Amino acid sequence: MAYSSYHQLVLISSLLFLTLSSSSLAQQSFRPKALVVPVSKDASTLQYVTRIGQRTPLVPVSLVVDLGGQFLWVDCEDPGYVSSTYRPARCGSAQCSLARASGCGECNSSPRPGCNNNTCGVIPDNTVTRTATGGEVASDVVSVASTDGSNPGRVVNVSQFLFACAPTFLLNGLASGVKGMAGLGRTKIAFPSQFASAFSFNRKFAICLASSPSSSGVIFFGPGPYNLLPGIDASASLTFTPLFINPVSTASAYSQGEPSSEYFIGVKSITVGDKVVPLNSTLLSIDSEGNGGTKISTVNPYTVLEKSIFTAVTEAFISESAARNITRVSSVAPFEVCFSSENVASTRVGPAVPYIYLTLQNKDTVWTITGSNSMVQVSDGVLCLGFVNGGENPRTSIVIGGYQLENNLLQFDLATSRLGFSSTLLGRQTTCANFNVTANP
Repeated sequence: MAYSSYHQLVLISSLLFLTLSSSSLAQQSFRPKALVVPVSKDASTLQYVTRIGQRTPLVPVSLVVDLGGQFLWVDCEDPGYVSSTYRPARCGSAQCSLARASGCGECNSSPRPGCNNNTCGVIPDNTVTRTATGGEVASDVVSVASTDGSNPGRVVNVSQFLFACAPTFLLNGLASGVKGMAGLGRTKIAFPSQFASAFSFNRKFAICLASSPSSSGVIFFGPGPYNLLPGIDASASLTFTPLFINPVSTASAYSQGEPSSEYFIGVKSITVGDKVVPLNSTLLSIDSEGNGGTKISTVNPYTVLEKSIFTAVTEAFISESAARNITRVSSVAPFEVCFSSENVASTRVGPAVPYIYLTLQNKDTVWTITGSNSMVQVSDGVLCLGFVNGGENPRTSIVIGGYQLENNLLQFDLATSRLGFSSTLLGRQTTCANFNVTANP
């Protein structure tokens, strides 16, 4: 589709970095209904990258999206963070309390963003490389586009958006050109809570990830509608399931003992085609130490399954595929189960392979994974099942990764602690790349 081109990211991003003089003057009388930012897939790392405006004067900042991340963190070292509106959070301030700061510190060098005396700090972490370090809590201007659910609209500012400064080395392993990570997790200073507080809308957000690096999806902050071309409100097809809080953080060794900021759902069973997969049900629950359960991640490129779950699911998938005369071929890393595409037809919802069904709180609440989200084209003639073996005793039994989220709308309602999910939008003849980037007049 024409709307799936790379120009989407360019057009949406350009809206964020228009001259802000006129919009700034009007903002006191303008309250957006919702906000929208672009999100694209980095071809090299398979990470999902968004873009916001930050600082004074405004600078475009690219960030890796971390669905369960605690907050926004950015590199303040290289080439140097320059902003007239940067304000470090002073020890004992309300900002430090809101950020759940770990303590106060001093800086032995000349004052600069990220290094000031009598300021509090948190532990920004790179959840891709599982690296963490100390970082100064601060506030600065953040700028994004508003939306009515159908088009991007006026650019708006949050004047004192809390974030953490981090040293440059924390960027190691992230996509080229990014300056940090955008945390969308369940904390008071993650993006959803700060935007909701700033503009007095519901603590809801929705992600819609595009499947190709040459197109861009969107993240909405605030209530729907979430309209995609050709005039489809994707929120109308949502099924809802409870979100669970893991009592122990699984993201970083430095945040053990705190509730997790990540998003967990309750998978009760898995079916492949017509076959219910035999599973150790204890692995599907979260124990008192935070082990087990199912979480949703934008940091993991593919779904990761605990070894016994992986074995059971892949054996069922191989069996169901063989019944359709789909021939298994050699593995292609990181995938263990691959097939010849010779006898695999193409359908609107991807390759015609057995569907995978995640049954949630009851038999009527089912997340359907069709071929578009289960099969990865690794070469001409070879398709691989896009699930990865997580080995024995992983912290989380099932991690639903980015590939399985693409062209699915997911709405996270923090106030009611529930997830709305659409399953694939391809069956509704639209995609996550179909947000209309034409601005309202």
